[in-house]
Amino acid sequence: MNDRAGRRRARRLAIGTAVVLALAGMNGPWLYRFGTEKYHQYQINKPEYKAENGKWEIVDFPEKYRQNTIHAALLRTGKVLLVAGSGNNQDNFDAKKFDTRIWDPVKGTIKKVPTPKDLFCTGHTQLANGNLLIAGGTKRYEKLKGDVTKAGGLMIVHNENPDQPITLPAGTKFTGKENGKTFVSKDPVVVERATKVFDKKTGKFLRNDPGLGRIYVEAQKSGAKYQTGTQDNYRIQGLTGADARNTYGIAQKIALDKKDFQGIRDAFEFDPVAEKYIKVDPMKEARWYPTLTTLSDGKVLSVSGLDDIGQLVPGKNEVFDPKTKKWTYLPKVRQFPTYPALFLMQNGKVFYSGSNAGYGPDNVGRVPGIWDVDTNKFTKIPGLSDANEMETSGTVLLPPAQDEKFMVIGGGGVGESKLSSNRTRIVDMKADSPKFVDGPTLEKGTRYPQASILPDDSVLVSGGSEDYRGRGDSNILQARLYHPDTNTFESVADPLVGRNYHSGSLLLPDGRVMFFGSDSLYGDKANTKPGVFEQRIEIYTPPYLYRDSRPSLSGGPQTIARGASGTFTSPQASVIKKVRLMRPSASTHVTDVDQRSIELKFTVSGDKVKVTVPENKNLVQSGWYMLFVDDDQGTPSKAQWVRVP
Repeated sequence: MNDRAGRRRARRLAIGTAVVLALAGMNGPWLYRFGTEKYHQYQINKPEYKAENGKWEIVDFPEKYRQNTIHAALLRTGKVLLVAGSGNNQDNFDAKKFDTRIWDPVKGTIKKVPTPKDLFCTGHTQLANGNLLIAGGTKRYEKLKGDVTKAGGLMIVHNENPDQPITLPAGTKFTGKENGKTFVSKDPVVVERATKVFDKKTGKFLRNDPGLGRIYVEAQKSGAKYQTGTQDNYRIQGLTGADARNTYGIAQKIALDKKDFQGIRDAFEFDPVAEKYIKVDPMKEARWYPTLTTLSDGKVLSVSGLDDIGQLVPGKNEVFDPKTKKWTYLPKVRQFPTYPALFLMQNGKVFYSGSNAGYGPDNVGRVPGIWDVDTNKFTKIPGLSDANEMETSGTVLLPPAQDEKFMVIGGGGVGESKLSSNRTRIVDMKADSPKFVDGPTLEKGTRYPQASILPDDSVLVSGGSEDYRGRGDSNILQARLYHPDTNTFESVADPLVGRNYHSGSLLLPDGRVMFFGSDSLYGDKANTKPGVFEQRIEIYTPPYLYRDSRPSLSGGPQTIARGASGTFTSPQASVIKKVRLMRPSASTHVTDVDQRSIELKFTVSGDKVKVTVPENKNLVQSGWYMLFVDDDQGTPSKAQWVRVP
């Protein structure tokens, strides 16, 4: 914490303590509480307090417009896309009640948008054309052990025919050769043809390696007697002749164990002008909890997730071509936990911070490093503190993006662990040998922290909980501004609403920050009452918007190419000290790999500000950006939208 923040906090505590003691002495417990709250409201609404600490306000949405917001993205129209899908609500899923809203933070209007699939726990990223690519979602909700009535599990279908694939429809029956039990597939599956293997030296044919297909199967009836405990080969009913000889199933245990969520392959572009979903080619793999990251060539990488049988996608990553609207596999596999934090670097490689949001083995794909997607080479980065507590941590590319420094914030142990970290870790990717070093610590161990880059180069870090999904009433009602130039945290006003799982934040074009969601497991300290999804949206107005004036920006081109310049008008041009090009956020599950703040060089002449966009396509990816100018007090203008082709 810097000296200014420390003096302010000491002054605030001294005044508050004096008033509290006076009230307690004169009026007893009831008036003590009433007076303290009344005084608190008086204090936080004083102009000088807001000018130093900012202010939090809850948006007044009529109840009929509220939803369980899981995903949010800022659109190039300045509106916010709020996606719930089924909203982590089994009843909504069963009723096919899927929800999307568009909120206009300027006009205060909200509009419901038809939602084609359950986009609960989807992946998303901003595209060059201003659309939002959305891929994956929910095919089936999890069932906890005890709620599962029909034995089910994974069936690996083998096809030994080297001449053609085989397609098995949903409802295909598999009967065990040893156990005699029959299981039914829930979906169709295409099993590729076998591969002929030859001796590399002699060219002699050696064998056929069967094509493999994975499918979820379930017992026809309920009951424990339909479980299996050992591997068995399964005959596929309905096949005859060569198909019956060449095609068979192998399954391990098929049981009444917990069944995880299952993903979908569906993908869409959301058009912010037409305000509707547009279906594109589905992914090769079904994914629930995937990360989407833009690559150097403008294509979009889709990584990880749970597949259509509820298992972690086995490292089969794929890319979307915005021109053809098609997906293709990467030639080599690399596995990550779900919602991995993956960022495009200025050299075209991908940085993985180790942050993730949930599913996957605790010893696979959790080490941070630099991934060369073209060669599949992965270079580990050392020095990470609390390395076993990276799940539910947040990662942010510190401003300005040219410095290529990343901060990892908080985190917790794998799964429902009670472990949580109060660390921040910083890595300078421009160093000769990048390694993590600890930054300033948080006051409490923090899972699910939210981090939003502000146009004055500070980073707002807020919310989270000390325990998994806010257990034990552990939400953290604190906010800090991180200053990269001094590597310090500054305390600011406390938020009004607790945020943990299924929450997020994003910067608005007027310089404020929006917070959404939160899905506490329980609603009390004793963990006896079920939690209620937090539907309120909260806005934080930073201190810089409570100063006497702010610069304005107008005119100028709507499109500026990389390496080119554009001229804008500002009556305050003479006091402009910074220009920032900020990519809009697409946030969910402590994962926002889109946001970045790029420093622009500029010159001033009279009331004109001429800005120049850097040439590096990996630093400035094609797409729509918010252009802010900051005056000599650090006060930003409202944003102008600019497209970089």
